[in-house]
Amino acid sequence: MADSSTNRSSATGTAPVLVASNRGPVSFSTADDGTLTLRRGGGGLVSGLSAIEDPNAVWVCAALNDSDRRAAAGAPHGRLDLAGHEVGGQAVRMLDIDPQTFSRAYNGVANSTLWFVHHLLYATPTAPAFDAGFRTEWAAYQAYNEAFAEALAAEAAPNAAVLVQDYHLSLVPALLREARPDLRIGHFSHTPWAPPEYYRLLPDDVARAVLTGILGADRACFLTHRWARAFAACCEDLLEATVDHDALTVTFDGRTTLPQPSAGGTPTRRTTLPQPSAGGTPTRRTTRLGVHALGADADFLRERAHRPDVDERLAALREAVGDRRTIVRVDRTELSKNIVRGLQAYRHLLRTRPEWHDRVVHIAFAYPSRTDLAEYRNYTAAVRDLAAAINDEFATPTWQPLILHVDDDFPRSLAAYRLADVALVNPIRDGMNLVAKEVPVVSDHGCALVLSREAGAHAELKDDALTVNPYDVIATADALHAGLTMSPEERADRTKRLTAAATALPPQQWFLDQLNAL
Repeated sequence: MADSSTNRSSATGTAPVLVASNRGPVSFSTADDGTLTLRRGGGGLVSGLSAIEDPNAVWVCAALNDSDRRAAAGAPHGRLDLAGHEVGGQAVRMLDIDPQTFSRAYNGVANSTLWFVHHLLYATPTAPAFDAGFRTEWAAYQAYNEAFAEALAAEAAPNAAVLVQDYHLSLVPALLREARPDLRIGHFSHTPWAPPEYYRLLPDDVARAVLTGILGADRACFLTHRWARAFAACCEDLLEATVDHDALTVTFDGRTTLPQPSAGGTPTRRTTLPQPSAGGTPTRRTTRLGVHALGADADFLRERAHRPDVDERLAALREAVGDRRTIVRVDRTELSKNIVRGLQAYRHLLRTRPEWHDRVVHIAFAYPSRTDLAEYRNYTAAVRDLAAAINDEFATPTWQPLILHVDDDFPRSLAAYRLADVALVNPIRDGMNLVAKEVPVVSDHGCALVLSREAGAHAELKDDALTVNPYDVIATADALHAGLTMSPEERADRTKRLTAAATALPPQQWFLDQLNAL
């Protein structure tokens, strides 16, 4: 990062509110004639940012493809931003980070290391193994975070509020604090947080750097109290920080040294986070922990679920299902979503309860995820193979027991939500899981929710869901049977209560609550 004294004196922008995330609210594609086409993204962050009325707010994100990089490189002012391109009134600055650096940071550290740690996904007899290759990836992750911190420091007005999003940018708060101590900084973790004994799989310096990076924020926020407590426990265990469990604060007094990348990608020099104060002693900081359980956007979902393209797909699904009951799941083919055990539970249901033969159809949408990683390609193949095996074992000339789609189609997902008698959401571990909240909102006639106790949403929905241990295939099959046999009246009543809980903190309020708390 540039010298902090220079940043503090001259690199002051005009944005009073900033959001930083790996993926931004817009993406670009290139038409056949070479022109760039902008597409607005979806999700809670995009909806949340629309709550900001200040036109000077800025979203800082990374360029994810060649078209994004073209757009960023052609931006005015001689800087890698998208001035003039706006989403909901806010400008977007897209960072053209070196593709190799981006890939190593995103795939090597964020998705193959931090994601695996927080979701407890490692097969520990053989993985992880943090070798020289990982150190190259870690250097790239540091450089990636530095690029974001520098852009935020340059864009932010004095005393601006900056909301940094997720595990991709865990080092940014401390780096930004060094450059711009005047800023109000928040960090939000959209994933679970690993307990200390598992978090310690990370190399010691990396584990401390991630914690100290987040502690550079004024507030570190999580989707549930469970994940906030796990973060605090890691700070106690690895940093010997002082945790006030009642007030939900972490006070850290010390320094953590990190290797910094050289031009060749190998760590050479070292920096200290947090930085010493002017007197040369380590900076003592208290970071408040916040919990904000992101809810479903009910108004958007209900309106979108009744557009003609959804009605068309709903008609096609009804024709395929007939008058049978439906079990619906909609997920990315993400290892933590536990799709394979869900299919095994459905197979067990059909093997042990033959009364459901020709009376139920499992609609499973498993959309592509991280296909550049071998583990995910193999997992998708396992899902396909098991789905085919179930149909081979049970199908008849008039009944296909399982409908699987692995291509992304949002209108078709909404159609399945409307049709669901039972929704299956059984992740191994999940920060929240919005599908569990969205299905009750959209359901036409009420649905029973089979929900893993390891989903963040379970904290809010457990009273009206059918709770399962995600590793217990037989118990999950029993829960599916309970959902299928639930009376229409009970399903409707549960769905009303699930919907109320699921929409308690819609995206715009979720965002404003964090902003106001800074």
